[in-house]
Amino acid sequence: MKTVRLTIKGKVQGVFYRGTAKDFADDIGIKGWVKNLPDRNVEIRATGSEELLQRFIDWCKHGPPKARVDEVIVEELDLQVFNDFRINR
Repeated sequence: MKTVRLTIKGKVQGVFYRGTAKDFADDIGIKGWVKNLPDRNVEIRATGSEELLQRFIDWCKHGPPKARVDEVIVEELDLQVFNDFRINR
Protein backbone atom coordinates (compact mmCIF):
# COMPACT_ATOMS: atom_id res chain seq x y z
CA MET A 1 0.00 0.00 0.00
CA LYS A 2 1.11 3.52 -0.73
CA THR A 3 -0.26 7.05 -0.83
CA VAL A 4 0.12 9.61 -3.60
CA ARG A 5 -0.85 13.24 -4.08
CA LEU A 6 -2.12 14.02 -7.57
CA THR A 7 -2.41 17.52 -8.97
CA ILE A 8 -4.54 17.50 -12.11
CA LYS A 9 -4.18 20.52 -14.39
CA GLY A 10 -6.33 21.59 -17.31
CA LYS A 11 -10.07 22.10 -17.68
CA VAL A 12 -10.94 19.99 -14.65
CA GLN A 13 -13.43 22.11 -12.70
CA GLY A 14 -17.08 22.36 -13.70
CA VAL A 15 -16.89 19.08 -15.66
CA PHE A 16 -17.84 16.58 -12.88
CA TYR A 17 -14.19 15.59 -12.38
CA ARG A 18 -14.52 15.16 -8.60
CA GLY A 19 -17.72 13.12 -8.79
CA THR A 20 -16.49 10.78 -11.48
CA ALA A 21 -13.09 10.42 -9.75
CA LYS A 22 -14.95 9.36 -6.60
CA ASP A 23 -17.07 6.86 -8.55
CA PHE A 24 -13.99 5.32 -10.19
CA ALA A 25 -12.07 5.24 -6.89
CA ASP A 26 -15.01 3.53 -5.20
CA ASP A 27 -15.29 1.02 -8.06
CA ILE A 28 -11.65 -0.09 -7.84
CA GLY A 29 -11.09 0.27 -4.08
CA ILE A 30 -8.98 3.43 -3.81
CA LYS A 31 -9.34 5.39 -0.55
CA GLY A 32 -8.68 9.10 -0.03
CA TRP A 33 -10.19 12.38 -1.17
CA VAL A 34 -10.52 14.83 -4.05
CA LYS A 35 -10.99 18.61 -3.96
CA ASN A 36 -10.97 21.66 -6.20
CA LEU A 37 -8.08 24.08 -5.72
CA PRO A 38 -8.32 27.90 -5.94
CA ASP A 39 -6.01 27.86 -9.00
CA ARG A 40 -8.67 25.83 -10.95
CA ASN A 41 -6.72 22.57 -10.63
CA VAL A 42 -7.86 19.47 -8.74
CA GLU A 43 -5.95 17.77 -5.91
CA ILE A 44 -6.34 14.12 -4.96
CA ARG A 45 -4.87 12.13 -2.09
CA ALA A 46 -5.15 8.44 -2.84
CA THR A 47 -4.11 5.27 -1.02
CA GLY A 48 -4.11 1.79 -2.52
CA SER A 49 -1.97 -0.95 -3.95
CA GLU A 50 0.59 0.01 -6.57
CA GLU A 51 -1.49 -1.71 -9.29
CA LEU A 52 -4.76 0.01 -8.31
CA LEU A 53 -3.08 3.38 -7.94
CA GLN A 54 -1.66 3.06 -11.45
CA ARG A 55 -5.14 2.30 -12.82
CA PHE A 56 -6.48 5.35 -10.96
CA ILE A 57 -3.65 7.60 -12.20
CA ASP A 58 -4.28 6.40 -15.77
CA TRP A 59 -7.96 7.33 -15.38
CA CYS A 60 -6.98 10.75 -13.98
CA LYS A 61 -4.97 11.47 -17.13
CA HIS A 62 -8.21 11.77 -19.12
CA GLY A 63 -10.97 12.11 -16.50
CA PRO A 64 -14.64 12.46 -17.45
CA PRO A 65 -15.74 13.19 -21.03
CA LYS A 66 -15.97 17.00 -20.68
CA ALA A 67 -12.56 17.37 -18.99
CA ARG A 68 -9.35 18.35 -20.73
CA VAL A 69 -6.40 17.13 -18.70
CA ASP A 70 -3.13 18.86 -19.58
CA GLU A 71 -0.95 17.38 -16.84
CA VAL A 72 -1.07 15.04 -13.84
CA ILE A 73 1.66 15.60 -11.27
CA VAL A 74 2.23 12.55 -9.05
CA GLU A 75 4.03 12.83 -5.70
CA GLU A 76 4.53 9.89 -3.36
CA LEU A 77 3.68 10.63 0.28
CA ASP A 78 4.09 8.78 3.56
CA LEU A 79 1.34 6.18 3.90
CA GLN A 80 -2.00 7.67 4.93
CA VAL A 81 -4.99 5.58 5.97
CA PHE A 82 -8.48 6.59 4.82
CA ASN A 83 -11.79 4.82 5.48
CA ASP A 84 -13.34 5.70 2.12
CA PHE A 85 -13.03 8.12 -0.80
CA ARG A 86 -14.60 11.55 -0.26
CA ILE A 87 -15.22 14.77 -2.10
CA ASN A 88 -13.83 17.62 0.03
CA ARG A 89 -15.32 21.03 -0.47
